[in-house]
Amino acid sequence: MNNAFLLTFLSVSGVSLLSLLGAVTLFFNKPFLKKVLIFMVSISAGAMFGDVFIHLLPEISKKSEFNLSVSSAFIFGILISFIIERLVLWNNCHDHECTEKDKRAFTYMILYGDSVHNFIDGIVIASSYLISPAVGLASTLAVILHEIPHEIGDFAVLIHGGFTHRKALIANFISALTALLGALFAFFLAQYTRQFEVYLLAFAAANFIYIAGTDLIPELHKELDRKRAVIQIIFFILGVLLMLPLLLLEK
Repeated sequence: MNNAFLLTFLSVSGVSLLSLLGAVTLFFNKPFLKKVLIFMVSISAGAMFGDVFIHLLPEISKKSEFNLSVSSAFIFGILISFIIERLVLWNNCHDHECTEKDKRAFTYMILYGDSVHNFIDGIVIASSYLISPAVGLASTLAVILHEIPHEIGDFAVLIHGGFTHRKALIANFISALTALLGALFAFFLAQYTRQFEVYLLAFAAANFIYIAGTDLIPELHKELDRKRAVIQIIFFILGVLLMLPLLLLEK
């Protein structure tokens, strides 16, 4: 438990620092960032699916039967992800309809949604490290690959909503710190029964499948250029393959 706690703390702290990556948008033009980030989205989607089917689900099957309780935890994870996304989208508005007040309200909703999302990231990373360092590292890598384009995008949204560069970075970083609270919450639950580890893993797997399947994959389908689409597929496969070497650490 002590090892798992230390590794979780280091991983979650590292992931939280990614919130400062928004500053890179100040040094690159938008077309270049858009080209690079879409490939990050590809590798992120592959890594999330890879982590679920190579690490998380096999670990669940080792520790427990895939019974109604585990299925319920899985469905609960998808439901929570869906609700968080709906809360943000309900407060969205198109540029031509948005007043300055609307834009500012939307940016605060983005920060709220991110805080909850980061809290869940903390749960995902902690529950993975509770199983083994290899599973924890796999989940951390999947989260990192997703957070890089996500944090850069959030920074751009905050700037568009009227935040200064400094305020946007600080706000993004504070919302990222909720991942630490999520990790502590996971360890708190795991103290009471080992069965909670299985439920937390199911929750983590559901979260990854939801993000990869409903957010990342649809974004990739927007690419109509065949050459770039092929490169996306290659990066997606690379994301899955990144999860394979970590199996060696589990043995």
